[in-house]
This record gives sequence, C-alpha cells and structure tokens, in this order.
Amino acid sequence: MVACDLLWLAAASCLLTLVFPSTTHQGYGNPRNTSNVDLDCGAPGSSSAGICFDPCQNHTVLNDPSRSTENTVSSEECDSHLRGWYRFVGDGGVKMPETCVNVYRCHTYAPMWLSESHPILGDGIVNRTACANWNENCCFWSSEVQVKACLGESGEYHVYKLQGTPECSLRYCTDPSTAPKKCEIACRPEEECVFQNNSWTCVCRQDLNVSDPQSLQPLLDCGANEIKVKLDKCLLGGLGFKEDIITYLNDRNCRGTMKDEPNNWVSTTSPVVANDCGNILENNGTHAIYRNTLSLATDFIIRDFLVNVNFQCAYPLDMNVSLQTALQPIVSSLNVDVGGAGEFTVTMALFQDQSYTHPYEGSKVLLPVENILYVGVLLNRGDTSRFKLLLTNCYATPSGDRNDIVKYFIIRNRCPNQRDSTINVEENGVSSESRFSVQMFMFAGNYDLVFLHCEVYLCDSTTEQCQPVFRILIPPTGLPEVQGSCWPGPRSSCLSSWPGCSESPAGHLALKFFPLAMAHIHRSVELNPSVNHVNSPGNAMCIDNSWLELSC
Repeated sequence: MVACDLLWLAAASCLLTLVFPSTTHQGYGNPRNTSNVDLDCGAPGSSSAGICFDPCQNHTVLNDPSRSTENTVSSEECDSHLRGWYRFVGDGGVKMPETCVNVYRCHTYAPMWLSESHPILGDGIVNRTACANWNENCCFWSSEVQVKACLGESGEYHVYKLQGTPECSLRYCTDPSTAPKKCEIACRPEEECVFQNNSWTCVCRQDLNVSDPQSLQPLLDCGANEIKVKLDKCLLGGLGFKEDIITYLNDRNCRGTMKDEPNNWVSTTSPVVANDCGNILENNGTHAIYRNTLSLATDFIIRDFLVNVNFQCAYPLDMNVSLQTALQPIVSSLNVDVGGAGEFTVTMALFQDQSYTHPYEGSKVLLPVENILYVGVLLNRGDTSRFKLLLTNCYATPSGDRNDIVKYFIIRNRCPNQRDSTINVEENGVSSESRFSVQMFMFAGNYDLVFLHCEVYLCDSTTEQCQPVFRILIPPTGLPEVQGSCWPGPRSSCLSSWPGCSESPAGHLALKFFPLAMAHIHRSVELNPSVNHVNSPGNAMCIDNSWLELSC
C-alpha cells in the first residue's frame, strides 16, 4: 500500500482495529501457554497434526541489513508474506528491538518492535507481542509472535514465529547493537567491543582491575620539538585513576592533565630543550639523550598513591641530508629515526644570492656555469639552544644517489676543497645554520644534472669546539707546507686545550686557524722553534715550542 493509503488507514484507526484484529498463525486458535515448550507441533486435525519439530533447527534465515533501526531510507517494504519461523542475521542485527522505533525506519513506514523482553535459554517457546509505531502511537498495530532462545556453535540466538503483518507498509525491525561485533581494529585484552554512537568501537572494560603499575608499559613518541608519553587509559582506570589525571614533570611548574588520544590512550608532552621542565641532557658523543620523570596523581592533593614514569629519548648527532632533485630548493628533509627513539630535522636549500633569504622555486633550476650557488643547511626542528650544525662533508654527484662513485667534494672532513678557489664557507659550526657558496659547474661526460648532498654533525656547543680549525705543519727552517686538515676541536685533545700541547711532531710547528683566514698566511712569517715568540705580520701568538695559534 502506498504512503497516502497508509495515512488514510491511520485516520480510520477505530474501523481498522475492528476489521483487522491482531492475527495469529492459522490453525493455532487461542494462544496457548507455551511455557517450557521446546517443540512446535502441528494443530490437531491439520495435515501436520502430531508432527513436532525444534524451531532452533528448522527455520528460515533473514539476512537483510535494511531492517536495522538505524536505516532511515524511506520505502514501502512490507512483511505481510512472512509466515513461519525465522532467524535474523547479518550487520543489521540479530534480534528485534525491545523499545519503540521511530516511524520511517527499517526501510518501511511503520516499524515493528517487540514490546516485551526476549526469553533466555531454558524458557522454551514463549508468546510475545510485536507492535508497529504509527500516528504517534508506539503500538498502533500489533501482532502475536512466538520466540525461542537457542544455542548454536556461534553462541546464543533467537528464532521468531511470524504471522505476517496486520497492514502494509509494516515491517519487522532488527536492533543493530545486536549485530556481530565488528570493531575496525582488534580490541586489546583490557578492552571490549561494543556498539556505541551508531558504530562498533573498543571501550575499556568496566570490570578491569590492575594491581601492578609495571603493566602500564608507556609508549614514547620522540619528536624533534617535544617528547610525547602515551599511557593506556584502560590500565590507568584499572589502577584507580579517574577521567582527569594530574601530571607533573621534574620541574613541578610543568603540570597539567593527560590529554585523550585515539584508541583509549592518554598522553602528555615534554619539550626537547635542555633544562626545560627539568630535562636532563646527556651527550655521549653520538646521541643527545633527554631524560625526565612523569608523575601521575589522582588529584592535586595526594592521599593514596603516586605513579612515576621515567622516560628518555635519544637523538643522533650525525645525519645526512640531500637535495633530491638537481638544485631543487627546500624539497629535501631528512627525518632520522634511530630505533624508534627520536628525530631531528635538517633541511637543505638553494638560494638566489648571498643574502640567503630568497630560495629558488620550482622542481628544477637551470643555471649557467658562471653563476654562484648559495647553499644553506638548517636544523629547523631540534634543540637549537644547545647544538650547532656542523657540515662534515658536502659533495656533488651526477645522480640523486648520494653513494654514487662519481663525487666532487666541496667540503671534506669539515674543510673546504682547497683546489677550488670559488668555494666560500660563510658559516659552519657557529649556529643552527651552515652556509657555503661555490661556482656552478657540470660533470664531464654524458651528465646533465648536478645533485648536492651534505653530511652533518650536531655539535654540543657547551662541551665541544664546534667551529672547524685548520692545522698546518711547518718545517723549522722552511716555508709553510699546506698539508693541513680541519679539526673539529673535541676530536683532538691537543687543539681543544691550549696553551701548552705536547702532541705535535718533533721539529715542526703547527698553525691552526679558521678556514676563511687562509689568505692571511704570508711567506714572511719567521718561525724559530727554540724561542717562545714569533714575529709575523698576522695576528699570531706562540703557545710553546711546538704549537702556534693564529686568530683571524
């Protein structure tokens, strides 16, 4: 029957009640007391008289998700043809709802629901009333159904003996919360899968009881700017923590509450800055290790217990960075993740001029070989208050592979290539940014592109000499021989502690100075290893009989 017909029926409800009373299955007559009756038997005098069967084993399966009470699609579906024993299965739900259902649900106009509770195992076949909601009356029409609770391999289920519907369009609905549990992710042992807010989701078990705080097993997210400590919300609840969990770090001024994370986790953060929030920074030469303690309390005043979580994140000090495309600016960032510990981020860019403020745009830069390349490398995510960025090796390759056997070194072992007079190191090991320039070139052979790569080291400025120095050996009777190399400072105890040094080769003096000052070395320097002073036109000072310090 179409919608207009149904509305007419609603207006003539008194007449309909008389003409179309609640129906029963043909041949059963008056409702009988089916308490503790497990089998359905044919009525006396009928062709099936004396034949009994268990409806748990003999029924028709209805797998129709559109029967869900959550289905709001308007339709004229009608169940007037459903007569016999049925079992609902599928995503729409496996049981009829036990509360009134709004009109125009379940893919029909007047949805039908069970006005009484379902039987449990052992109750046998019981009589129940199915009501249809219409005309602001949750039981405007009704029909008798029989229900039995069954037990199968997949667990308990119910079967229903339906006797059609009093009118159309009426339809038997299913409760989606009774559908097989289908959480998108597997629930943890401390969770259970429930139907909530119209979807299946994992929630913390209400009966969870945790006695050992060691079972918390926190998770760490070691970011470049902050460390995130994540804890299982369910396990915290099992320990007695409430919804709002008070947190403290070593510095009690860093306090707050845990923030909710997806999938029943909560978190708090600590900055990756030395001494902030009580951070303890340890530099072991290869990694910067930040340590702190997270304290958890149930309230701002503590009368029960306090849980302390000690955590640490290690960040590597040696990293690699490359321009992935030929001279393409601001496209290559390297996130270094060591064992899930942490990461700093270094970015490399190509600039248009010596101001290093206007990077090139586009996926490829075409430049004549007369142009100067201005390259900047920046530590843009990390503890810049403590660490200086030091370029250890920078080189060009004809391909994007940094391991290409064809290499042209611009900076090697922290020193600029002395054979290339176009190289100018503007800044290295002084701040969180290093800069250098070099004249554009191309590789001989069938190569069209040039790719730049740099290996960087994060130098701890509080314990290391970060700016490279240059060392030259000079015979006592001859002129300086440029056989030097750059020294990082902390890698050489001789150059990191002066005055006085005993590690120089016998019969030689050594000059050490910043690479940019090489042009200030003059042949007129007079050196005498037997005295404690030196005459030179430069800014030189004699340290002892073996070493000379030249400041620039």
